[in-house]
Amino acid sequence: MGFLATTGVAAADSGMIAAPDSAALTLDHMTADEIRTERLKESHKIIFVGDGERASADSVAHIVSLFYVDQYRHFQDPLAPYFLFMSKDAKLAMGIGGCIRMRAWGDFDGAVPVNGFIPYMIPVPRDPDRTRRIGGTPGGTALMFRIIGRSALGDIVGTIQCDFSGPDNVIFKLKKAYVTLADWTVGYAPTTFSDPAAQAPTIDGGGQNGKISHTDLLLRWQHSFTPHWEMATSLEIPKSQVDADGVLTKKLDDYLPDVALFGQYNWGHSEHVRLSGILRTIPYRNLVTGKSKTVLGWGVQASTVFYPINRLAVYGMFNTGQGYQSYMADMSIGAYDLVADGSKPGELYAPLAVGLNVGLKYNFTPSVYACAALGRVGYYPHYKVDPTDYRYGLYGAFNVFWDMSPRLQVGAEYLIGSRHNFNGEHNHANRVDVLFQFSF
Repeated sequence: MGFLATTGVAAADSGMIAAPDSAALTLDHMTADEIRTERLKESHKIIFVGDGERASADSVAHIVSLFYVDQYRHFQDPLAPYFLFMSKDAKLAMGIGGCIRMRAWGDFDGAVPVNGFIPYMIPVPRDPDRTRRIGGTPGGTALMFRIIGRSALGDIVGTIQCDFSGPDNVIFKLKKAYVTLADWTVGYAPTTFSDPAAQAPTIDGGGQNGKISHTDLLLRWQHSFTPHWEMATSLEIPKSQVDADGVLTKKLDDYLPDVALFGQYNWGHSEHVRLSGILRTIPYRNLVTGKSKTVLGWGVQASTVFYPINRLAVYGMFNTGQGYQSYMADMSIGAYDLVADGSKPGELYAPLAVGLNVGLKYNFTPSVYACAALGRVGYYPHYKVDPTDYRYGLYGAFNVFWDMSPRLQVGAEYLIGSRHNFNGEHNHANRVDVLFQFSF
């Protein structure tokens, strides 16, 4: 008691935030994702800091709810922190949390030589000595720090997220570091061109191969005009990937930001449909003519998530464009933003690519659910390429998750994928993986 009186700190369970009765949380009235969020809110431990009278339950509930407002949260990102430190006037809150994530897998009838199940990385032609493989990784184990405040300019949110996904999956790597003030976000954050909420859940860290998966240093403006309509636009520092050989062509530093934007219609249970776009300027030098050139790159994406019934979520994403390949999961491994024009030595151009992802999630109970995620990436160059170059890749994931508690999760998954080259050669791989995850 002496310690509490000296520091002005008091601890309380977040059950005081007028959380819904758990018995009333059923799939007849709410989607499984809404039920999961409400159960997480009930699990918080709030530590009030400072002197004076405690704020009302509504004020506390409002600031806690801000921990769950994140348009760009991916299924594999850490949950809202278990421990929350909050000022007694409910104008400032800080959460420190993360997750301990362990994955293990076995490859058979074809193996992928990396931790993520990435069709681009499937060896072609098939090596009969490398068709089976087991592995495991703590990669994805993460820490997250978030501070939320209320000011005259609006709510301010600062986020830092790191995980062990660097070399050998044991090196700490920065994933996000940004500040949001009212409608503005500045920092290292997922690109405005992406839509993580429209990606079906997978255990596999790679995920669907046609998704837009990119983090940029950016300045973003995002505004909700009505409860249904919102839009965003951003300036983003590019990381172009150019296939320059150093003999006929030379890669140059990017000197103009990428411009990304989206328009979105929201309805129902956090359902939405979004149309996104990106515009890029990609420079290079033609060493044959000695001239520097800039190629215009672009991409468009349509994405959605909706619930035909409360138990079933449907995910969809289609993107296409020229010179946006460094934003796409599968093709970002290579240098496809600009490639050689086979008819003109020293010339580069932006080739066409197409990504398609679809997925389903069905909840048998609020805590047990199964998912299917399919993806396809196609590469369509204008000119002749190396016969062994990547032409298209296929991805399939089928899994079951069990939330043993709001913060303890296990799962199992079957993966199948294939890589196809321009010369007609192809190879496939199969994987079974399992997950154990504890969030805090």
